[in-house]
Amino acid sequence: MKDEQIVNLYWDRNEDAIHQTQMKYGSYLAKIAYNILADYEDSQLCVNDTYFAAWNSMPTNRPSVLSTYLSKITRQITIDMFRKKNRLKRYASQYAISLEELGDSFSDATTPEQELEAKLLVDAINRFLRTLPNDSRNTFIGRYYFFDSLKEVAAYCGMSESKAKSMLYRTRQSLKAYLAKEGFDL
Repeated sequence: MKDEQIVNLYWDRNEDAIHQTQMKYGSYLAKIAYNILADYEDSQLCVNDTYFAAWNSMPTNRPSVLSTYLSKITRQITIDMFRKKNRLKRYASQYAISLEELGDSFSDATTPEQELEAKLLVDAINRFLRTLPNDSRNTFIGRYYFFDSLKEVAAYCGMSESKAKSMLYRTRQSLKAYLAKEGFDL
């Protein structure tokens, strides 16, 4: 079933929307959740929460790219669960490793000023990513958006792990320089 048809099911409040979403995107969303949590059962809970959140948000939102809309919901729900479960301990999931690689330089926004700063930072990162060659952009997004392991990123980008690792390092260094040039104090 096409995305537009699935979205229409949500808008019509047809429960088949969840079934169709699960059939088309269930494994994709589960992979995102598992990469963050490294726990199958918790990942499945987050995916189910994604369906519920999509059900509640669709009558007011009409996403043009359903996979992106659902992955964003899944990431947020899963990251929230990760934070709740791991406040006091270090956890070796791909999410934790990715954050460590990025240097944990991005904190949660809690004040309006910090929220604005975070939004400006996201916009700057998106502008930076648009300047990258496809292979660099794909490795960066695979590693730091989808939280795929270095091995997975290297495999679907068609390169060795060492090349992917080097590329990610250079991209992080370039991003740091770009953000400094844009006026961000990291």
